[in-house]
Amino acid sequence: MQTFRRKEAAAVELDEGLLLSLEDTEWPFTYTDHDRVIVRGVVCDGEGFFYFVRVRRDDEFGRATLIETSGGGVEAGEDLPSALMRELREELGAEVEIVGKIGTVSDDYNLIHRHNINHYFLCRVRSFGQRELTRDEAERFHLATLKLTWEEACREYEKRRDSKLGRLIAARELPVLHRAREMLEALSKDSGQ
Repeated sequence: MQTFRRKEAAAVELDEGLLLSLEDTEWPFTYTDHDRVIVRGVVCDGEGFFYFVRVRRDDEFGRATLIETSGGGVEAGEDLPSALMRELREELGAEVEIVGKIGTVSDDYNLIHRHNINHYFLCRVRSFGQRELTRDEAERFHLATLKLTWEEACREYEKRRDSKLGRLIAARELPVLHRAREMLEALSKDSGQ
């Protein structure tokens, strides 16, 4: 079963990176009553590892264990880079350098009548410190940090397609993860490594 149908025939490359528009086919569409602007980081280190959050939920989306890039909603008055730095500090305890924008993914969560505008950035870890999880993140979603190779992360996203929400997340994030790898390979070639 396909989770999202692409609203365009293919992903589009723009100056700002990947632009992908997806449609939720897991839950029926009734209406959308709000947009949520979200920042997300594909976070890597110099040793070939990527950092994600493990989420365990049991809510209106169902019971599921998921993998997701770290990130969250942009607060009033925040610009995208500031929101990203805050979210990565909260969820991963990471201080990062923003390498560049990967792109934007527009998707919907029909179940909660929400349209998401996800801004993805490639980030390199500078250091790790104490996480600053919200109460919901710690107690309701049981957020934990995952340190994976690119291949392990792709396998984990595929494995987590066992739930409706897992399929939505994989459809949104796997193309982004592939684009991040391309960006890292290009940066490596440019620096002669």
